[in-house]
Amino acid sequence: MVARMKILIIEDDLEAAAYLAKAFREAGIVSDHASDGESGLFMASENSYDVLVIDRMLPRRDGLSVITELRRKDIHTPVLILSALGQVDDRVTGLRAGGDDYLPKPYAFNELLARVEVLGRRKGTPEQDMVYRVGDLELDRLSHSVRRQGKEIPLQPREFRLLEYLMKNAGQVVTRTMLLENVWDYHFDPQTNVIDVHVSRLRSKIEKDFEVPLLRTVRGAGYMIKDDRATA
Repeated sequence: MVARMKILIIEDDLEAAAYLAKAFREAGIVSDHASDGESGLFMASENSYDVLVIDRMLPRRDGLSVITELRRKDIHTPVLILSALGQVDDRVTGLRAGGDDYLPKPYAFNELLARVEVLGRRKGTPEQDMVYRVGDLELDRLSHSVRRQGKEIPLQPREFRLLEYLMKNAGQVVTRTMLLENVWDYHFDPQTNVIDVHVSRLRSKIEKDFEVPLLRTVRGAGYMIKDDRATA
């Protein structure tokens, strides 16, 4: 069994979800629960999990749509799909949507547990991509932590996503549209200063008490995070 594994159960059947949470807890696995697709998507996007267990038929947003959106956002947490739809075509559709495994209902919990443990040993992305570094700034996607010169910098979830996206694209200009779509999930410009406010707060946190600035505003274009010393 994988020690201290943390999973997210996205299941609208509250009785079934409670049973799974109890069974996983007895197996030494911590779990969170979301009862609909929208809540599940938000939790999976804002938090770090080892595995997502997703029911296919969900209110507000179906399970396959949740998976597709997570993959579009470059979130590669392993996914086990649970579904009463168990035909070959159904399983193929689920896997092609981005699922890593597919278990038809009804199922034996021992089999579900074994599959979750296998998925938990996988890396959603290559190991080197789990940690982003720009100069002496380090962002660990697995532990959801940020450090500079070894000093931990606490960030709010949105600030973390903003920094993660900037560091993923280090050395490149990131436009306002790119941030709206990939950090705020807006496909339109709400004409607010929300980005400016968050960038300002983030800049203060990662640059206060440190000599070298990293996050800059590119006038008329967007933002860029870069360590000039690397190219000096």
